[in-house]
Amino acid sequence: MQLTSLLSVIVALAMAPLVTLASPAETLGNRDFPDPAITFDPRTHEWYAFATNSNGKNVQAAYSPRPLDGPWTYVEHDLLPTPGKWVNPDQHDIWAPDVHYFEATDSFVMYYSGLLADSRYHCVGIATAENITGPYEALDEPFACPDSEGGAIDASGYVDPIDGSFFVVYKVDGSSKGPGGPCGNGDPPGEPTPFRLQRVNESDGITPIGHYTEILDRDPELDGPLIEAPNLIRTWNGTFVLFYSSHCYNTPEYDVKYATADKIEGPYHRHGELMNTTSFGFDGPGGASSVRGGGIMVFHANCDAGRCMYVTEFVVEGDGIVTLLD
Repeated sequence: MQLTSLLSVIVALAMAPLVTLASPAETLGNRDFPDPAITFDPRTHEWYAFATNSNGKNVQAAYSPRPLDGPWTYVEHDLLPTPGKWVNPDQHDIWAPDVHYFEATDSFVMYYSGLLADSRYHCVGIATAENITGPYEALDEPFACPDSEGGAIDASGYVDPIDGSFFVVYKVDGSSKGPGGPCGNGDPPGEPTPFRLQRVNESDGITPIGHYTEILDRDPELDGPLIEAPNLIRTWNGTFVLFYSSHCYNTPEYDVKYATADKIEGPYHRHGELMNTTSFGFDGPGGASSVRGGGIMVFHANCDAGRCMYVTEFVVEGDGIVTLLD
């Protein structure tokens, strides 16, 4: 499928009449499926979600023909059985995978974070596969590894619907080397946890272009010990929306926030919380990821199994205000 055709599918979905849900929908029942990311497979015309290591797998996946009303089917095999030479061989800790299709190479590229060998920090890696369900083959070296700053996690890809340019946004994991407190970084003064935006060759999804740009960092008064899980979209009117989580994932304060900008490099204007523990009765919702163009979002919230995946709808108004549909 041509890139323009894929983009037309995404745009059509985002602009189609929305079926209003009473609340965010459960997807996989009581199954631990943290940090979900969602993408469309142009070959099978299915929607795929990918998640942090659990249930005996480095990378989990599930698919559905209709992300809002399902059904969602769990993929029983590990998509990344060998996570790379740079990853700790005894403890992989593969977090927050995100997958994109590249027409030029007719392949899928996965961005993920893994525990660096001989270190307590994570770095961002890349793996490729011929099919969306893998198996993915990891590159020998990490993509982003600022280990002196605490490493890097939560990489998320973004393709521009206008010019096709591709970017990867990720978190510098300063909280992993913080002074203590919630998530290791709640005690003052705390370490920075900025989001870095790196342009990447749009043909292969691998080769960096130029230098990264820091687009947002935590505000201790607003965000607590950290910000994490960045996810970028561009809306129908050209506004860039940056979704992210703040506070500590294992506390009731964990949430989903968003910021907007006229340019992808920013500056980004904070709009505050989109979702928190008082929303729909969820406990600690976070790790949100939108489909391209917006309209549908997956996220996790605490459940008996750990962190379960849910899906919901949202709209972005002309002034950049994001509203969840309920």
